Amino acid sequence: MITIDDYMMMKCSMNVNISQDFSLSSILYLFYNVNLLEACDDIKLKTNFTNFMNDINILIYEEFMKCNCKVFSKIYDKCEQWLKMHDIKFLMTKHELIHFTRTFKWFNMKVDVKLIKHQIDSKFNIRILKVQLNFKLKWVIHMHHVEAKLVIKQKIIQTIIKSTWDSLMMMSK
Repeated sequence: MITIDDYMMMKCSMNVNISQDFSLSSILYLFYNVNLLEACDDIKLKTNFTNFMNDINILIYEEFMKCNCKVFSKIYDKCEQWLKMHDIKFLMTKHELIHFTRTFKWFNMKVDVKLIKHQIDSKFNIRILKVQLNFKLKWVIHMHHVEAKLVIKQKIIQTIIKSTWDSLMMMSK
């Protein structure tokens, strides 16, 4: 309920879309998400997070994959409480799970997380922001991705150079 002077307004819903181009959107986003971020950062559960705008990554550092999955379920329960409080939904297609280890032969790398409404399957490679990560903590996947982009950019530059120099050569004749 909102009260201004003698005017009293009962609860109502409002659609507010704040563009990411808005200069204060990153600050507003942090204020809005502070409870969600605090829920993901729990020393007792051995969890931490990285956050860049609307890209939140939860890091769980336990020794055993099944323990990590149980901890993730607990953290996800906290996230769902936050969702209900703000009446919003996560896009389930954006959920990704990866288990990092350098001793991958000792572990089952395909341990999935089963939540109440859906299951998140474990992957061997994921992208966080623009970095490609694989479960072995090797940079090979990222390097292949960068090399593929460089080949495309090299072709673009060669096309620009060719068109520029060809036209200059034609003009000089």
